[in-house]
Amino acid sequence: MTKVKTAITYIILIVASFLSAFPLYYMICGATNSSIAIVRGKLVPGTYLLENYRSLIANQNLGRAIFNSFRNAIVITVVALLICSIAGYGFEIYHDKGKDLLMNILLLAMMLPFVAIMIPLFKMFSSWKMVNTWIALALPSISTPFLIMMFRQAARSFPHDIIEASRLEGLSEIKIFFTMFLPVMKSTYGAAMTVTFMNAWNNYLWPTIILQDSNQITMPMLVANLKSGYSVDYGMLMLGVLICTLPTAIIFLCLQKSFANGIAGAVK
Repeated sequence: MTKVKTAITYIILIVASFLSAFPLYYMICGATNSSIAIVRGKLVPGTYLLENYRSLIANQNLGRAIFNSFRNAIVITVVALLICSIAGYGFEIYHDKGKDLLMNILLLAMMLPFVAIMIPLFKMFSSWKMVNTWIALALPSISTPFLIMMFRQAARSFPHDIIEASRLEGLSEIKIFFTMFLPVMKSTYGAAMTVTFMNAWNNYLWPTIILQDSNQITMPMLVANLKSGYSVDYGMLMLGVLICTLPTAIIFLCLQKSFANGIAGAVK
């Protein structure tokens, strides 16, 4: 009976793995086939990759989109990690009733979908003459309640005796944060970096609204452009989606261990 249950479990896991991996496989096959072959349902890799790439760079500014996406994602990730980690550390180490109330308000803000604050944000940046600027794109993303909560939860497991001992040694609060707290929380930073980079890279709605210059195009915006028009070249579209997917997939695969440990530590 135990062997039967084990066999059933493995069968379910194999089917679930296949269903999860099939869209990625289909996307790779589509990137190497012509549009006609994709419409006909061809499910094996083809030899049309170079033609799709030539069509893509001929119709879209691929290099500019990749550069803009990497610039946005890297800078937003670095700044967000710095600001949110300091905020989460401060909320926990120097907490009082006022800070707890402010943290509860921030957590309530997590329940608001971005579309609810999108129009007020656009009006605010428009009144400040900041439409079509990189600062307007980055500001809403560099401090999020989720990251602050993650670092606050991580700070709860940080030994306070180390902080007290460092203060007795004469270290400033800034040095304590950067020399004591930051190195210990590598897994939390890895998880936060994965989440922030993926969100910044895949962000489509806000860049489409706030950036009105074609030179500011990002990869999600480029992929959306490939779907416009009277006819869609599915091979070129699949290649664009594949290129857009690769950076986030590589980041996740490289940091998946830190991501799992960081999320588990934040939950604790």
